Amino acid sequence: MNNNIIAIVAISFIVVGSIWGIGNLISQNNTHLSKTNGVLLLMKDNKFNVTNPDIIVKINQPLKINIANQDFRKHDFIIDDLNINTGYISSGQEFTTVVASNKMGVHTYYCSIHPDIMTGKIIVKN
Repeated sequence: MNNNIIAIVAISFIVVGSIWGIGNLISQNNTHLSKTNGVLLLMKDNKFNVTNPDIIVKINQPLKINIANQDFRKHDFIIDDLNINTGYISSGQEFTTVVASNKMGVHTYYCSIHPDIMTGKIIVKN
């Protein structure tokens, strides 16, 4: 009788622990990211921030960009004109870079794995 109770308790702990672990994998908690300065780009569902937003940068004022991969596949973040290439960022990883330019203009950022659907603009203004 005692062995059955111990087995039931042990199985209950295993089941609850498994559910908790799977829940953490599915909904990653990135509350620490929201406290960062600069721009936050979340890679998820083959998009940056759902809409691939335009990012405005002022001339000669560096802007920090925090990139977090919340997708189940790897991505990268590239701006050819500004020589920025993060390399592959795996699921759950983060990368921080700085964008700066002394000339006005528009630069394209993209993911080299999904360049047709993960792309946006860096707009350098006065």
